[in-house]
Amino acid sequence: MTKRRKKATTIATILLAGILLASVAGMASAHFTMVFPSDSKATLWDVTPEDYIAELGETKTVYIMWGHPYEHISFDMASTPEVSVMKPDGTIEELTTTQITVDGMDEEGNPGNFVAYKASFTVDQRGDSVVFVRYEDEDQKLTDYVKAIIHCGEEAWEGWDAELGKKAEIVPFTRPYGLEEGFVFTGKALYDGNALPDADVEVEKYHTLDVGKEVVETAETMFPYDPPMMFTRVTKTDKNGEFAYTLDEPGIWFVAAYGPEVEGLTQRSVFIIPVLDAFPPKAEAEAAAPAGFEELKSRVKSLEDKVAALKTPAGEGAPGFGVITAVAGLLIVVYLVKRRKGR
Repeated sequence: MTKRRKKATTIATILLAGILLASVAGMASAHFTMVFPSDSKATLWDVTPEDYIAELGETKTVYIMWGHPYEHISFDMASTPEVSVMKPDGTIEELTTTQITVDGMDEEGNPGNFVAYKASFTVDQRGDSVVFVRYEDEDQKLTDYVKAIIHCGEEAWEGWDAELGKKAEIVPFTRPYGLEEGFVFTGKALYDGNALPDADVEVEKYHTLDVGKEVVETAETMFPYDPPMMFTRVTKTDKNGEFAYTLDEPGIWFVAAYGPEVEGLTQRSVFIIPVLDAFPPKAEAEAAAPAGFEELKSRVKSLEDKVAALKTPAGEGAPGFGVITAVAGLLIVVYLVKRRKGR
């Protein structure tokens, strides 16, 4: 092969790689069945962790959509989901679903209305109600088994780790509320009641429309070789079906474990986790830090002066008790200063 032909072949390969790369960059993140509690359809996309908290006697409505949470892309739901709720005492209530349409954005960036569903129930017990949704989508060859927790009552931390006995499900080891950013979520993936070993676990955070557009554009700019790697994170279950993942931002997170294929549909368990902002709030902590920090620095300077005054002249033997005490105090205060500064 001549040098000219080699060069042409190399150029063609690069162009082909570029075309393939562009197609990968256009790929979307994973589809998820989204289960969002809301006071109304008008506010459902503004879901927050507090929406997964309920008062005793409150009627809670959950909206069920199909799409890409990270990018805020919507699709029509292709079938009617099955919805139920397990109460804290273990009783199960089957819920009636109502078909609705919700405003959203399609994968081409166009606004539109999309088929979705809603269901309501009354929170009549203190503790944790487990909302369960089963949804089939033949186009995506997926069956989702989704769990979301509605918590009610101070220190009524009962029911969040319930095993529902569904075909596929995630049983959490970490209580899935009261979590702040940076906490590690741990759980176990089951299929037919047995541990699901060596399974892919996808993790994705929900964004509102404006934020979704911005972060996707940023990812495409910073990581043109594979933007979706930033949309959908992946870990694995171990031989016991167990997994862990750090939820490093506040918001609504989706964790999905992939099971086997049944009649052409992959069976997938999904757990929805609301994550709070850091506590105590960062702004308050930062506002309180300077005064205390200045006080500690003043104490350090005072002790430094004392140590300088107590230093033993050369040749007069070991330093006295006062010097040792001052040095020890200095070391303690320096440690406190560094600790305070690092917060």
